[in-house]
Amino acid sequence: MATASLNATPRTERGTGVARKLRQAGSVPAVIYGHGRDAQSLVINTREIDKLLSQYAAASTVIELTVDGTTAKTLIREIQRHPVKRHIVHIDFQQLVAGEKVTVSVPLRFHGTPDGVRIAGGILEETMHQVHLRVDPSQIPDHIDVDVTPLTIGHNLHVRDLQLPEGVAVLDEPGATVCLVAAPKAAVEATPGEGETPAAGEPELIRKAKADEDEAAKK
Repeated sequence: MATASLNATPRTERGTGVARKLRQAGSVPAVIYGHGRDAQSLVINTREIDKLLSQYAAASTVIELTVDGTTAKTLIREIQRHPVKRHIVHIDFQQLVAGEKVTVSVPLRFHGTPDGVRIAGGILEETMHQVHLRVDPSQIPDHIDVDVTPLTIGHNLHVRDLQLPEGVAVLDEPGATVCLVAAPKAAVEATPGEGETPAAGEPELIRKAKADEDEAAKK
């Protein structure tokens, strides 16, 4: 489980104008809620939160948030960014309590070179990059490892194939595809469609095969 520390200051004034002035002064408006507490408005130093987010995955990192000398374990639940400049304009924190499970998004980390790539020149396609888990805050994994080494051309891994830590429940569909090894592009183009007998020197058929390939890639 990844953890990080962050300081915050209580905020009594609210409103769009106040938030704008805070951002101009190098701060980010925030709020903390959860575990039966009333929502509390906060102020966070922009440089500190930018540095933290550059080092940790926001969705799966437990942040020890200190406010007026009191520290609470939290998760970032929402980050609002400027639509053009992309700087942070507001952050929501949820206070955590051991024993109360939460839903988090955890990244997938792929390892190895598939046999279908190494031996037959196939292409590894990663169709999922994170999974949604239901877990106790003390057991949130930094990531989920995915070994793709045994995969051959035409084979794939599904959510149900993932090796998850004990006590962790995955919320994604068991049959959802995590990754697959596709045939080399040249092999796909050289394979005629069902019922077709391609003739040499017919560029129309080459274009059709290419269209079929693009359509298959969308599925």
